[in-house]
Order: sequence, then C-alpha cells, then structure tokens
Amino acid sequence: MTAIHPSAIIDPRAKLGINVVIGAYTIVDGDVEIGEGTTVGHHSVITGHTSIGRDNRIYHSVSVGEANQDKKYKGEPTRLVIGDRNTIREFCSLNRGTVQDHGVTTVGDDNWLMAYVHVAHDCIVGSNTTIANCTQLAGHVQVGDWATLGGFTGVHQFVKIGAHVMCGVSSVVLMDIPPYVTCGGNPLAAVGVNAEGLKRRGYTPEQIVNIKRAYKTLYRSGLTFAQAKAELAKDTTPEVQALSTFLAETTRGIVR
Repeated sequence: MTAIHPSAIIDPRAKLGINVVIGAYTIVDGDVEIGEGTTVGHHSVITGHTSIGRDNRIYHSVSVGEANQDKKYKGEPTRLVIGDRNTIREFCSLNRGTVQDHGVTTVGDDNWLMAYVHVAHDCIVGSNTTIANCTQLAGHVQVGDWATLGGFTGVHQFVKIGAHVMCGVSSVVLMDIPPYVTCGGNPLAAVGVNAEGLKRRGYTPEQIVNIKRAYKTLYRSGLTFAQAKAELAKDTTPEVQALSTFLAETTRGIVR
C-alpha cells in the first residue's frame, strides 16, 4: 500500500507505483514516475522528467531530477532515468541531461551512492557501483559496472571510468581509467589490477592472470600507448577484449 505523509506535496501528474513511501515535507513535482516499492525520505525534492524504478531507497534531503547546472541549458525537456534497487543517501543530487548530449542522465541498478554525491547532467552510471561520500561527477561522465570511487573523488567532465575500477579516496580524475585498474592520488596514478574485486565477482584465476598480463602490456612494457593498444587487440580472451574496446574508444587519453 502506498504511504504518503500528509505534509508531502505530490503533483497530480506524478505516477506512483504500489507500496511507494513518501516522507514528510517531500515534494514530487512534474512528470515523475516512481516504481513499486521505492521509498523516499523526508525533505527531498523529486522533479522534472524523472523516471525512478522499483525498490529504490532514497534517503532524506535528496535532490533528484533538478535542472542541470549547464549555462547553455534553456529549459529543454531533458530527463533523468534511475533503475532498480539503488541506495541514494542523504544530500545527493542527480541532475537531468542536456540537448547538447543525448538528453538523459542515467543511473543503472543496484548502485550505492553515499551522502553528498553529485551526478551531473548526461552522466551514465552503470550498475553495482559504489560511489563514496562527497564524490562529484561532472557532466558527461561515464562510470562502468562494479566501479568503486573513494570518498571526495572529483571526476572531470567527459571522463570514462571502466568496469571494475577501484579508485582511491580524494582522487582527481582528469583522464579515462581503463577497466580493472586500481588507481589513486593526485596526480592520479595506476597502481595495479583490482584482483580482489574481480575474485569477489566470480572471475577465475585464469581470467585474472589474463588481465594482469594485459595490465603489464599497457603499463609496464615500455610500449607507447598506440603500440600497447595494438598488442592487446591481438588477445581474443573476452576479458582483454573488453579492455581493448575501452582503449579504442577513449577520447581523453588514459591514466598511465
């Protein structure tokens, strides 16, 4: 049964699924859809063209679907789409997209966004990520599945962060981070493969060996970036092919 606190304000245009809970003094304003079983805490604002899936846990004082912070924005009908089973903690802010990109900010499923995280316009956040307190994603950032970003990490606009990346606390990310890489610091530096994370996600010892070998080719062989990409492209194992695809698509260069 849907439960809406008497002090909450719900726009007649909003569509709420069954068993949705809306806390005290929360405002749901605009063309908002909230899926079954999602809970929204007190003093939050959910607005704009925003779609939220099922079984999300949104804590208090969160801003979801507000207009983006791009000076070029002129009120175009852009969107925010959030998947299922995400946890979004206190004081997070997630903005809608811009027409200069694909017009949608996207957050996948089963993500853990800790307090004060900002997801700017046109970001694409995958699934099963952990984004720790006070991490800030600038516009057009992409974060791959299972990536972990330490607290107070700052990510420059248009940066791509690959799947299974582990990024340390207070990192300043100005260039792309390839899949599987552990990195940290300012200036940011790659320090190895996220082997423990890969083990937890079911990667076999053989697959991890393949990834470590690829890491050595990219970071320890003395090859230029172009030479390393060409060498890795010869490897037909799926895990290394995923890395090669990422490297082929990078536009900012990689942390190296």
